[in-house]
Amino acid sequence: MEKLIAKVLITEEELKKKVVELGEEITNDYRGQELLIIGILKGAVPFLADLIREIKIPLRYDFMAVSSYGASTKSSGAVRILKDLDTSVEDRHVLILEDIVDTGLTLKYLKENLARRQPLSLKIVTLLDKPGRREAEVQPDYYGFVIPNEFVVGYGLDFNEIYRNLPYVGVLKPEAYQKQE
Repeated sequence: MEKLIAKVLITEEELKKKVVELGEEITNDYRGQELLIIGILKGAVPFLADLIREIKIPLRYDFMAVSSYGASTKSSGAVRILKDLDTSVEDRHVLILEDIVDTGLTLKYLKENLARRQPLSLKIVTLLDKPGRREAEVQPDYYGFVIPNEFVVGYGLDFNEIYRNLPYVGVLKPEAYQKQE
């Protein structure tokens, strides 16, 4: 599996340090309030698990599953909700937690969908921000790393459901995905 990683972009140590920083920033911004974090399945799970342990205020979390990629490296642009929330967002401070903001199409759709449900506030936290691929006007309120326009895997990010368990973020070699596109 690791022989198809061209390079490590963000080390395990850098990830841990950034998650602690984000936890402190979110704690300070929401102090005295309760927060509802919405993790976007499946990629956000490792980031969510680590981040919630660093947020020192009362919080709840729930998950949504959406689809816009399939077995490709490029978003189709069509977003489908595969699993909706079990919790209401009405009158709550909501933080959408994503692994990566790429084209922004998925997050734009999710933000508009959740805004119609009348939360008190609605913000976005992402581990990775890839502005070079942005097609929709979406700006994360909190982000870990701005990355170049390369196909990355690890720490929850996948290609065709593989590589999520890598403890770092790495760039996938093109031969790993070009034959499957």
